[in-house]
Parts: sequence; structure tokens; C-alpha cells
Amino acid sequence: MTQHLFVRHHFCISTLMTTLLALPVAAQATSTPDRTGKEVVEATCIVCHGPGKDGAPRFGHSDEWSKRASQGINTLTSHAITGIRKMPAHGGEGSLSDLEISRAISYMVSGGKAPDPKTAYSSPQQWSGEQIVKARCGECHSIGKGGAPHIGNMEEWSPRLKSGVENLVKSSIRGHNAMPSRGGLANLSDADMRAAITYMVTPANATK
Repeated sequence: MTQHLFVRHHFCISTLMTTLLALPVAAQATSTPDRTGKEVVEATCIVCHGPGKDGAPRFGHSDEWSKRASQGINTLTSHAITGIRKMPAHGGEGSLSDLEISRAISYMVSGGKAPDPKTAYSSPQQWSGEQIVKARCGECHSIGKGGAPHIGNMEEWSPRLKSGVENLVKSSIRGHNAMPSRGGLANLSDADMRAAITYMVTPANATK
């Protein structure tokens, strides 16, 4: 999916989303914990932000970060999540959560001095769940390819929802079995992924 496939718009969270968020989340404690800013930077970001590749501000050079930081930390994080100029979305690593990207930004902007944020600075929802599903997710979920649960089939989705919707969202972000991280679209934010999942677990959207 490329950005020209969509029309950007504001998406209202449905009543179903409220219901899903009320599902059990106890199992989340057993999921892979979010990485620290230091861990993300050392594993991914430093490849470009160490040597200043393609004009990337270098880690440890506050003067190079000051201009970017002047846009506001939320804007800076949004750019890192969706990609901008020569920087790929999520630093080219789609399995990184928006919180992990936020932590990496905080770590680099502060020169490693700021504590890791507890919540993401930004998670821009760019498209509706329906747009995302029709452009990409439906390739597998409309036909059950590779064991993917069918759109709107609660019998198939229920086992996956038992551990809570946030665990399901995180699984879609990290990638699971045959499903690549973020469905293979690194420019989708966590909010985009949540919207897509909400659409797919809604019975009214079952594939005809």
C-alpha cells in the first residue's frame, strides 16, 4: 500500500473500540516488553544517526538536533513514525512500536539524558480501518490465507481477543507467524493498526 491509495481524514473511534478496550489485559504482562530508547538507538537508529548519513542529525550533537526539536517533540516523533525525506518509516524497522520510536527520539534529542517516556509522544492515525483493510489486510484476511482469521468472523477472532485487544495490536505490530510486522507496511502507526483490527473484528464487516 502506498500513501496515494488513501484520502487522509479524521477517524472517529467506534463504540466497538470502547468495548474491545475493556477486554482482559492481564496477559499483556507476558508479552515482549517495549524496548528502551537506548536499546532502539543502538540496534537501529545509530546506523544513520551515528555518522550523520544522508544529513541525519548525529547522536550527541545537540546543535544538529535543535532545529528538528524546535518543531516540537510530537511532530518530530510523527515524522519518525511515518517516514520523512530519506528516513524510512519506523527507522526501517516496522516491528518497533510508536512508544519505542518515541523513546528513541527522546534519547537522541537529549543526548541520552532524558528518561524514557511511558506513553508515545505521537501515534498519528492517517487512514480508517476500512481503508487499510481494503488496501492490504484483506489480501489474507478476506480469504483466510495462511490461517488468517476472516474479516468479521468472531468465531475465528475470539481466541485471539482473549488476551486483550492491545495484545492483538502488539502482535500485529511485531509480526506473528506468516504475518509480517504491520502487515508489511512500516508507515502505519500503532493507531492505524488498531483501527484496522477494530474493523476486522466487527461482525458487520464480514467478507461477503
